[in-house]
Order: sequence, then C-alpha cells, then structure tokens
Amino acid sequence: MKSDTLSDEQLLALDQRIQSIPIVDTLKMKILKLEKGSCEAMVPRHTQWDGIYETFHGGMLGTIADTVTCWSILTEIGAESLVATTDFNIRFLRPCHTDVVCKAHVVRVGRTMCLAHADLYDTNGKLVAVSQVNYIRLQG
Repeated sequence: MKSDTLSDEQLLALDQRIQSIPIVDTLKMKILKLEKGSCEAMVPRHTQWDGIYETFHGGMLGTIADTVTCWSILTEIGAESLVATTDFNIRFLRPCHTDVVCKAHVVRVGRTMCLAHADLYDTNGKLVAVSQVNYIRLQG
C-alpha cells in the first residue's frame, strides 16, 4: 500500500496494528487507502451477518464504522496510541445488499478526545449510512 501523506514506516506500523485486531480477520476487512486523517476500507457481505430483511445488518455496519474511524484517528496520533470509543451514532439511509466500503476521516484531534466521521457505501456507490464516533486517548 502506498500513501501520499504517510511514510512507509507509518504505513507498516498502522498495518501491523490493524492486522492484530481480531475483528479485522473475522469481518475479512481490507484496507483500500490510508492517508493522514483518513482511512478507506472494504468489508465483503456475508449472509450470516444479514438482518431480518436479508440486508447487511445495521449492527455490523456500526462495527465497521467504529473500526474504520478508529484507524483514521490512528493515522493522526500514531499506530501505537491507545484509544477507546466514548460515544457513537449512526444513521441508516438505505439497505445494503452488497459489500460495503467505509470512508472515514478525522474531524478533530484534541488532547484527550478525538472525533471522526464515516460514510458507508454499497458497491454501487450509494450512501447507506453515516456515522460519527468520539474516542478518548488513554494513557498507556
């Protein structure tokens, strides 16, 4: 993976951190792009994650948004940083019948709190959900 705004060392550190998170393997997440302040990832749709209407379950879309926004924050504060979600919201706009692409970007990085936003799209480019996630920076 190449980046216009992150060094090879930063990309390697981020990739190692991301690959160490079990949900990445569980969901078969693939990083499409990492830049300073943003992350784009794809998650294939599996029918075992469907909701009642045979679409990508909203809880899974929420998990994806939470995860990818975290990575966007780590591009700003460092792969080794410890963060935890403090609050999260998501608005579902339409059902998702395909794989999902999540595009997240940092809204604000503060001394203790960091805010990020995510847009989730189906493979037809239709916006299926939007989310904001706030993280607290923890001391190691």
